Amino acid sequence: MRISQKIKDKLALNTRELLLRVGLQQLMIIVGAVMSALGYVVFQMPYKIAAGGVSGLGIIVYELTGFSTGYFFLLANIPLFILGYYSLGKWRFVFSSSVAVVVFSLSTELFIRILPKWTGHFPLTDDPLLASIYAGVLYGFGTGIIYRFGGTIGGTSVTARIIYNKTGFPLSQSYLFTDLIIVFLAGLVFSMETVLLAIITLVLVGLFSDYVMEGTSQTRTVTIISKNPKPIREAIMYELRRGVSCWDIVGGYSGEQRTMLFLTVLRSRIYDVKFIVSRIDPDAFVVVGVSQQTWGGYNAKKL
Repeated sequence: MRISQKIKDKLALNTRELLLRVGLQQLMIIVGAVMSALGYVVFQMPYKIAAGGVSGLGIIVYELTGFSTGYFFLLANIPLFILGYYSLGKWRFVFSSSVAVVVFSLSTELFIRILPKWTGHFPLTDDPLLASIYAGVLYGFGTGIIYRFGGTIGGTSVTARIIYNKTGFPLSQSYLFTDLIIVFLAGLVFSMETVLLAIITLVLVGLFSDYVMEGTSQTRTVTIISKNPKPIREAIMYELRRGVSCWDIVGGYSGEQRTMLFLTVLRSRIYDVKFIVSRIDPDAFVVVGVSQQTWGGYNAKKL
């Protein structure tokens, strides 16, 4: 797709801006990889919680062969990088993933060696359930940071994205399918109790990585369809100090003329919107949606 030179100029960064952007991205990817490795070593490995992915497979391989989990993670990702190079964007993909994979592998090896010496009690908890929960929280936060700043942690994320690109199969289901295979393989090697713990960790990793990437939603979008839009618009602007966009529409079933109003408000002000609409036009049709992020223009100053 071609774009104009004017747009290219707007997107272009000078050397300082480029270094700051790339430097911040790589620094945060490193932070995320270290955090994930910490959760992996402290909470997953002691209780053999193989919660999917190459990291989970590494726990199984270590149990069967004694081969180091950190180095296994690094070596197992090499063929996946080659596969991703040809299927997912060549050097751009490899660069965005290699930093996280290398840091995770080296941090895992480092934590395995130093944490038992630094802590008087290792592992930190004797409760496997508590370990599975904190494993999911730490690993989820770490991977969420990595994904938020444009990286991946390799492993099953590569195969899931390739399956998606080739077949259109949803990413979330691809992740779940590949991870569950490893989880149940761990059940055959260890016990079914480890399967139950791993599923808890797997779910929490997904929840907390999504939380880090998207954050908590404090804003809501409101769509109002009414025959009497003007007083609703004026009341909202006066009472809530919010801007309102308006469109003339036609009802698909009735064929009647309506006006659709659209606005964003803080979650705490939804009750006020409902009150205003119910007082002015009880027959209005109102839809409240969740807005993950809101910025720009008027919202940049008020939200």
